[in-house]
Amino acid sequence: MTRCKKTVSPKESGKKDLAKKSQMKVVSVTGHKGLHKRNLHQGRYDFPKLIVALPALKKHVIKNPQGEPSINFSDPVAVKLLNKALLAHHYGVTEWDIPSGYLCPPIPGRADYIHRLAELLSKESKNLKHNQVRALDIGVGANCIYPIVGATQYGWQYVGADVDPVSVENSNSIAQANEVLKGRVECRLQKQSRHFFKDIIQPNEFYDVTTCNPPFHKSLEEAQQGTERKIRNLSANKGKRGQANASKTSTASPILNFGGQQAELWCPGGEAAFIKNMAFESREFAHQVLWFSTLISKKDNVRWMRKNLDKAGAKEVHIVEMSQGQKISRFIAWTFKSETERQQWLKLKS
Repeated sequence: MTRCKKTVSPKESGKKDLAKKSQMKVVSVTGHKGLHKRNLHQGRYDFPKLIVALPALKKHVIKNPQGEPSINFSDPVAVKLLNKALLAHHYGVTEWDIPSGYLCPPIPGRADYIHRLAELLSKESKNLKHNQVRALDIGVGANCIYPIVGATQYGWQYVGADVDPVSVENSNSIAQANEVLKGRVECRLQKQSRHFFKDIIQPNEFYDVTTCNPPFHKSLEEAQQGTERKIRNLSANKGKRGQANASKTSTASPILNFGGQQAELWCPGGEAAFIKNMAFESREFAHQVLWFSTLISKKDNVRWMRKNLDKAGAKEVHIVEMSQGQKISRFIAWTFKSETERQQWLKLKS
């Protein structure tokens, strides 16, 4: 009996050839439970100390069903005051505010991103002097959170970039108003919304790491729907816990309720398009940046980003999971340099 050979379609053959050609190393870092050991926000918020740091917070503190102090996290004023207190108490940033309607991010999770990036750099070079590290934040926003954490916790020199002039002006004002940030944080306006690094990274500049919290949604309508779901979930959770006023819904605009401008919340194509474009533009600055990185909100986009980084020619990718309570988040870091090249780069900072 003759046996028929299995035919392979050109499409399948192309996939096999692509797989063979790929030499990108992928490192997955999973299993982290809780915040990074260096994160200042372990355990529950210490409201007595936070109120000392910012007395205005006191009137927004309520009791949860267990009788413990908390705030109403669907109240934008209370959330902003909590952030102001956290920044004053833990980071020495006493002059901080954001314009109405701008993104007010949860600080503990943002800080974890910085700590785990710092850990990645430290593993590359045990003698690394962090006060010589230069970092770049793409989409710094009006809150300036990543530069604040990087500068105060590690002494990093941080440049922030944003397409929104109000965000850049506000973040620069924060940097100038706080002694712990002076001379360490500078924010620049990205005049071309389709670009990330172009016109921000100057020809004679070199960065050890970049950070980014990309817009998640594809449109304003999708962003509004997402925020409305968040509000409903908060109300439902309060109802389950028996928290007072659980049935009340906010009368504020859902976008204003949680904050966020267009560039912070959505872009054409959403997160998938944003990170793909970032991956391909990053290769143009492969000789000026050691490690690029970005948060990825949607788990399915991790595989998508890996595929695009492979096409872009990245040599090594790290996928790092972070957990805070029940929430799992992740960031992906990539480099176009070999291990030997990275060691040579970091020798200058030891």
